[in-house]
Order: sequence, then structure tokens, then C-alpha cells
Amino acid sequence: MIDNLAGESHRPGRIEVVCGSMFSGKTEELIRRMKRAKFAKQRVEIFKPAIDVRYSVEDVVSHDHNVISSTPVDSSATILLLSSELDVVGIDEAQFLDSNLPSVCNELANRGVRVIVAGLDMDFQGVPFGPIPALCAIADEVTKVHAICVKCGNLAYVSHRLVQNDKLVLLGEKAEYEPLCRECYQKAINEEKQNNGK
Repeated sequence: MIDNLAGESHRPGRIEVVCGSMFSGKTEELIRRMKRAKFAKQRVEIFKPAIDVRYSVEDVVSHDHNVISSTPVDSSATILLLSSELDVVGIDEAQFLDSNLPSVCNELANRGVRVIVAGLDMDFQGVPFGPIPALCAIADEVTKVHAICVKCGNLAYVSHRLVQNDKLVLLGEKAEYEPLCRECYQKAINEEKQNNGK
């Protein structure tokens, strides 16, 4: 990976995906890459799903409270419409966007735009989430980041939901989710099944 400022301003169109569980630093890494592109005097814009209003209606905010202004969108098609003059497009919480996102990202990359996408690769049940798996397949570069398991300190595997709710999309924070490694996740699921009499 080219990691200097000269390289930042001469990158061809490409798709970069930063994925992993909650609390793994995905948004932090997205903000870091976007700020570098701005520093390299590139035209940048970051988009996020309009439904994500946890910290801010308009800004993208990491769990560590780093902030970058963004444009909320309801669909991936809107990103395409708003990106005609951009060099770099950032997309946060991409798992909440529609299944057309991979083709939107491909079109942007084919136009010479650098597209940086951050999102959960799995839902709370450990199942591939939204358009992220398809994006990983077509990406030029995939960075898998890891949180630390809150039970044992190993690398986390999944975002375990702590509240009783079967909805696929449930916005939350540390009160609703915890990062767990595979082994601790299996133990937690088995305990929940026993407690629920299943």
C-alpha cells in the first residue's frame, strides 16, 4: 500500500474496505484516511446512512469521539449523484446501506475515484451483513480490524448483542453490544439458550 502524501494524490480509482466488529476502530481508520486525503489537497466527502444518528445527525463520530463532517444519505444511488466532483469518497456504517452499494462503488472507482468504505462485516448473530461481503469481494484492498474480547482479551470475532431484540438493525453502543472472541461468543450463546430454556 502506498502510504505517503505523494502517493495519496496519484492513486487511481480503487475500493478500500475497512471491516470488523463493533469497537474495532473502523470509523477511526476511515477518518484517518479521509484526513490524509484532505491534507493531500484532494476533494473529499464522507457519506453515512441517514438512520445512524447515535452521536450526530450529520457528523461521522468514532467511539473515541473523533469527528468528521459528513452527508447523510438514504440510498447508495444518492452517493453516486453527489460524487461527480470528488477525488475521494468515504462511506461509514455501509452495512446499513442497500445492496446496490457495491455497483455504486465500482462505478466510482472506474471513474478514477478512491472509495473508502467502513462497516460491520457480520451482524450480531455472526452472519455476513448487508453489502459488506460483496464489497470485500470486489475491493482492491480489505483491512480487517479487530476489537478486543471483553471476556478474555483475545481478538474479538463478533459484536454480541446484550439486549433481547431480534431486529437485524438495532443502533447501539456498549450498553447494547460487546465485542467477543469466537470462543466467548459460543459460550455466551449457549448460556442464553440455557437461560431461555431452549
